[in-house]
Amino acid sequence: MKTVEFREALREAMSEEMRRDEKVFLLGEEVAEYNGAYKVSKGMLAEFGAKRVIDTPIAELGFAGIAVGAASNGLRPIVEFMTFNFSLVAIDQIINSAAKMLSMSGGQYSVPIVFRGPTASAGMLSSQHSQAFENWFANTPGLKVVVPSTPYDAKGLLKAAIRDNDPVIFMESEQMYGDKGEVPEGEYILPIGVADIKRAGTDVTIATFGKITKVALKAAEELEKEGISVEVVDLRTVRPIDYKTIIESVKKTNRLVVVEEAWPLASISSEIAYMVQKEAFDYLDAPVRRVTTADVPLPYAPTLIDASLPNVPKVIKAVKEVMYRS
Repeated sequence: MKTVEFREALREAMSEEMRRDEKVFLLGEEVAEYNGAYKVSKGMLAEFGAKRVIDTPIAELGFAGIAVGAASNGLRPIVEFMTFNFSLVAIDQIINSAAKMLSMSGGQYSVPIVFRGPTASAGMLSSQHSQAFENWFANTPGLKVVVPSTPYDAKGLLKAAIRDNDPVIFMESEQMYGDKGEVPEGEYILPIGVADIKRAGTDVTIATFGKITKVALKAAEELEKEGISVEVVDLRTVRPIDYKTIIESVKKTNRLVVVEEAWPLASISSEIAYMVQKEAFDYLDAPVRRVTTADVPLPYAPTLIDASLPNVPKVIKAVKEVMYRS
């Protein structure tokens, strides 16, 4: 094992796949000459050249469309959005072309493409640059949606995404690019659609994903000091969702809190709460609780950001609500 930053794990995944398959290429704003807005693609232009690491204009709809066309004709593009907030400009190509091409062509055209970049809040960037769209894309048949929380997961899942014959939305976080973690020295691939139990416990299940997994784990550490054993299930993928792992955990703990960085209406947490009550209702000793971002555009002021986003005190409060409900 070796220790690498989150951004390095992503770079290793892309570089290894580009060495393995000449059909794989990267395009997006500042990915080449500038080494990526967050230095994820550092050094890749020098290794692979300007035909495979391509700087694009600030025109997400245009370069997303070019990439969908390339994927439909046998190439395997990786499209980097500087932030998934900017993917809204390209959403017509993602939803109406990439996600539907296989079905609309009667199986004649697959679209092996990865759209990747940071999602959700990243500090004082205000409303237009701080939105979590995982549930938006997960609502679309034809897409797979991956949201890793560690360098290990990021590398293994990105390699799987690049090799997948369907379009994959791969969502990261600006606040995680510097996170460090262990990854194997040799090649490995993680299957898309399989959750991971990041912490075993017996009293309460917390289901979460992405960078908010760190919040859940910290809350679990604090709760352990009070004698509450929390199991943290990291979804890793929100389409498809690994319902089996969540439900099996709930059958053991009899309580569930779902934590995500998104607005509450029609969220991933809503879907999980529904499926758990449908499949494991008789095992629940308390109603499912959710911790989400407040139902407002994210403010700019740091105090208001803290008040809006999921945090450790909110998660602890939710866990205690399901633990001590009479």
